[in-house]
Amino acid sequence: MNRKKIALIGGGQIGGVLAQLIARRQLGDVMMYDIVEDLPQGKTLDIAEASRIDGFDVKVQGTNDYKDIDGADLVIITAGLPRKPGMSRDDLLTTNAKIMKSVAEGVKEHAPDAIVIIISNPLDAMVTLFQKITGFPHNRVMGQAGVLDSSRFSTFIAWELGVSVKDVNAMVLGGHGDTMVPIVRYANVNGIPVMELLERKYGDKAKAQEVMDAMVQRTKKAGGEVVALLKTGSAFYSPASAATAMAEAIIYDEKRLLPVCAYLQGEFGVDGYYVGVPAVLGATGVEKVIDFELDETEQAAFDNSVNAVKKLVADMERLGF
Repeated sequence: MNRKKIALIGGGQIGGVLAQLIARRQLGDVMMYDIVEDLPQGKTLDIAEASRIDGFDVKVQGTNDYKDIDGADLVIITAGLPRKPGMSRDDLLTTNAKIMKSVAEGVKEHAPDAIVIIISNPLDAMVTLFQKITGFPHNRVMGQAGVLDSSRFSTFIAWELGVSVKDVNAMVLGGHGDTMVPIVRYANVNGIPVMELLERKYGDKAKAQEVMDAMVQRTKKAGGEVVALLKTGSAFYSPASAATAMAEAIIYDEKRLLPVCAYLQGEFGVDGYYVGVPAVLGATGVEKVIDFELDETEQAAFDNSVNAVKKLVADMERLGF
């Protein structure tokens, strides 16, 4: 059987969960790379030894040498330091840019035809840097953020309304940071607007708006909430699940419409930057960015988020990356 080869760059918390999820779904053979000697070998051996229990036949292996990712069809990058309490994603810029530069060079040499999903923070800057160093086509380089942020938003809505999260559709756009833009107007439960359901629940428009505003703010701060609770790291289960959904859409050519950090060429009034937008994911990566009209308030919030991304990229360039 000609399985896909999936390389995971980074054997930390997210990398470990990713390897397990990919193996359980049998998306492809996994090669986990990390600079720490024996760490990826130990994690992948542990996962592989559960293959009989979890019912998978794909190979799950670890390495400290980039040559072992040779020919990877898909590369998922988690390498970088996680946030600590009080840190913003942007505080990680200098440290993680150095790491990403090294990773990009390794992937460019050994997996030149791969589609790449980046999870490392600060996300929009790291995706930009990776593409700049590798020169890969923009459609083959993307970032994971919107899938996770949208899931968080949907989860909070489901809890508030007492409905299954499976029936909640809600999307978050913009940069992956405190300026992200949850699109309230289109949030729905199987087609019924969430705002209408909140107004019915509370019998008061102002109260419904207050509750929604709180959910929007919690979504924006959700990563920081997890960091504050964990104290020694950042979220890892949910980012890994989000990246796995993206990987599945690409490997099975599902044409799923997902919010991803994609390169814009005029869509939403933005040209030449990676920003979180709805995109169709399939066998060639980002196959199409779906542009739709934002109202005045949404566009202003989106523009504000894009400006934050532009500043981040400018700061990175100023630092010599």
